[in-house]
Amino acid sequence: MIFRFSLYGFLKNQRYFEPFFMLALLSQGLSFFMVGVLYAFRSIVINLLEIPSGAIADSYGRRVTMITSLVSYILSFSIFALAPNVAFLFLAMLLYGIGDALRTGTHKAMIFEWLKLRGEEEERTRVYGLTRSWSKFGSAASAVVASILVILTDDFRTVFLLATIPYIFNLVNLIGYPAELDGLVYGENLGRTIKSLGRKLKTTIENTTQKKSLRETLAESMAWDGVFATIKDYIQPAMMLVFTASILGVAATDDELVARDGPTIDTWAVVAVGFVYTLLFLASGFASRYSHQLVDRRGSVRSASELLWQINAGLFGAMLLFDLVGLQSIVVLIFVALAVLQNLWRPVLITRIDRYSKSGKSATILSLESQAQRLVTLVLGPLLGLLVDVARVDGVPGTFWPLALAGGSAAGAAWWILYRQSPNENEPNEEHTPESRETSDAKVDPKDEGDSSEPEEVVPL
Repeated sequence: MIFRFSLYGFLKNQRYFEPFFMLALLSQGLSFFMVGVLYAFRSIVINLLEIPSGAIADSYGRRVTMITSLVSYILSFSIFALAPNVAFLFLAMLLYGIGDALRTGTHKAMIFEWLKLRGEEEERTRVYGLTRSWSKFGSAASAVVASILVILTDDFRTVFLLATIPYIFNLVNLIGYPAELDGLVYGENLGRTIKSLGRKLKTTIENTTQKKSLRETLAESMAWDGVFATIKDYIQPAMMLVFTASILGVAATDDELVARDGPTIDTWAVVAVGFVYTLLFLASGFASRYSHQLVDRRGSVRSASELLWQINAGLFGAMLLFDLVGLQSIVVLIFVALAVLQNLWRPVLITRIDRYSKSGKSATILSLESQAQRLVTLVLGPLLGLLVDVARVDGVPGTFWPLALAGGSAAGAAWWILYRQSPNENEPNEEHTPESRETSDAKVDPKDEGDSSEPEEVVPL
């Protein structure tokens, strides 16, 4: 199954548009602010559907949920490729958001379920890091393919359509997953299911917010993952500026990136972007694979998290400085470093969430975690897009300093509040032992939550 889990991640990340996603939107005459609005719209869709989707996955089967997600992605990519105007871009984002909402937390839950059925829960960080690494290796391969496709087609948008092919293959892969990874299936009628889901969500949210360890991890996810998800695609216009100037000897202006005719598709610039993304994804893959070694060396996941926060804050501070002095090439390198750091961070955070989660609630809590970080994207997406538009005005130093300021502020605040102001403890003493599970389950009405002996849930990719 580890092979099939890894294959899922590899195929899922064959998103040939990813290295050029923001450029593809800018090529249609959109401003950074409007791109941010589109990103925020996707976040709204996910926020409305994500927690219910996690509960539905827990109740009706994760395989069906994942298959529905992939179908939604396929439709979304097709519309992105053919969209004649902005209205269709919003429709594509709607389907993209539905796909994300159904996927997030579900595949990780299947991985963790498999480990728990085998009695290998302590392998969570290693196995999740391994499967996540193959996702990043898939992204690295897709960056190479994407560059070739953009050069051959001379169009950023065609790669959306071609990305549907590996997603069809992934449908076949998911259909063959064993039924034991589906989780509990209640089989209730629609009316009773809606009421049951409402009670289940209410109980999960209450239990999550009452636990200090889960509150902290959710706050950290918002401060780190929410900000990173908002700014990560800005590496694309940053690289276009750097590489068109350094490789071609022609200084590309910011206005050219948002001109009505869109950015010029230059072969060398596309090759440069694809090359950097390939290195970025490869480095990120190895970071995910060996993230468990950081935990081992630091002695606990909390200590490893604190170190990663310190590095994160330092990188954003450096980005702010180098952007203001006009060294955009260094800014690009910092973007890459932040992406690699993200893939050290994510397995550590996911392990902490699963460790502190109540039995049978992992997928729902992971969906709650993803929704919390999306709230940050919902607010920051349009705001940072607007500030970057303002930063492009003549006489204002730098271009991407709003991103660095937001990231640095969030990292510094999170580190200070959650680590410097919290008790100096190696691990929050809230991991769910059999005794703690028994105690917490006693508070739940069996009608709402099912039998207290239900198997613990696994976490998705």
